[in-house]
Parts: sequence; structure tokens; C-alpha cells
Amino acid sequence: MPAMHFHLRWPDAHDMRCYSPSLVIHDHLAVGQRYPVAELRQRCREALGIASERVRAKYGFACSMAMDQLAQIEHTAAAYPDTALVEVLAFSDA
Repeated sequence: MPAMHFHLRWPDAHDMRCYSPSLVIHDHLAVGQRYPVAELRQRCREALGIASERVRAKYGFACSMAMDQLAQIEHTAAAYPDTALVEVLAFSDA
């Protein structure tokens, strides 16, 4: 399964490298796009949930790394107002 990283810049200019076990993140985030925190959380929930289920379909178990990554995004997002903007900086190979 082609894993990848996506890179986010939070409103305080803190950069975060995030993991996805699937390229599905490309369908939910766009490089250079800025998303309100609430929208970013929703897009990541959907993308990482799909990615985890793809792992389950292939290997018989969900991807705990995808769910851990989502928890980290949710935790970080909680520090900002829902309307603050998060920028997608890049996608890279895992």
C-alpha cells in the first residue's frame, strides 16, 4: 500500500509532518490550499478513516498509525479557533 506524508502549517506557523497509509489524502487536501481548522479536521477524519479501512480490507486490521495521526491532528487543532487557517504545504513519500 503506498504510504505518504502530508505537511501542514498551523496558524502559529508550526509545521507538522503527518502520515497517511494511503494516497487517498490527495482526494481530500490540496497543496497550497488553506483550510479553516474545523474543515481540516473533517477532511482529515474522512481521509484517514478511508485510508485505515483500505488497510483493513487488504490486511484484515485497521491502521493504528492512521488513527494515531488523526488523534494528533485533533489534539493540535483544539488549540486554535475553528476559523483559523491551516495550510497544506506538501505531499511526500513515506
